[in-house]
Amino acid sequence: MTSDIIVVMGVQCVGKTYYGQQLAEELGYDFFEGDSEHSAANKAKMNACKPLTDEDRAGWLATLAGHIASWHAEGRSVILTCSALKKEYRDTLRVAPVRFVYLRAPQSDVEARCSARGDHEFMCPGLVDSQFDALEEPTAEEAIVVDSTGPPTAVLATIVDAVRDRAAIT
Repeated sequence: MTSDIIVVMGVQCVGKTYYGQQLAEELGYDFFEGDSEHSAANKAKMNACKPLTDEDRAGWLATLAGHIASWHAEGRSVILTCSALKKEYRDTLRVAPVRFVYLRAPQSDVEARCSARGDHEFMCPGLVDSQFDALEEPTAEEAIVVDSTGPPTAVLATIVDAVRDRAAIT
């Protein structure tokens, strides 16, 4: 059995969970929300609008990499959401063949989305600057890059088409 693991990535409030869930449903894959694996200390820090450091994220990324390795060994196909802001973070997740879908949006759009949201557990709008400061955008060779500012049905169709057309990136 062959696994297909896709990481839907990007800054906060860009639509990772929404598009990840929709993509999983469309493809018949399992869905896993990467933020659920943050430690209590990381969640408290983000609730206090304090940006996470590389050190804060290291354990979280290692946990997600462990899940990826297990899913691959089990032959599971999974959509994982994870900010994966830096290249080194994405490299940490490459313990098995994975594909990245990078949801891109201008900072002003992300700020507006975060300000309008009231349903997220621990991401405050004040962290948008730090997310963009940390972001090392993946190249088109490293990830499927999708503008997430269009109508949701069009964005989802773009993601689905690109995922179906593109071979695994390892």
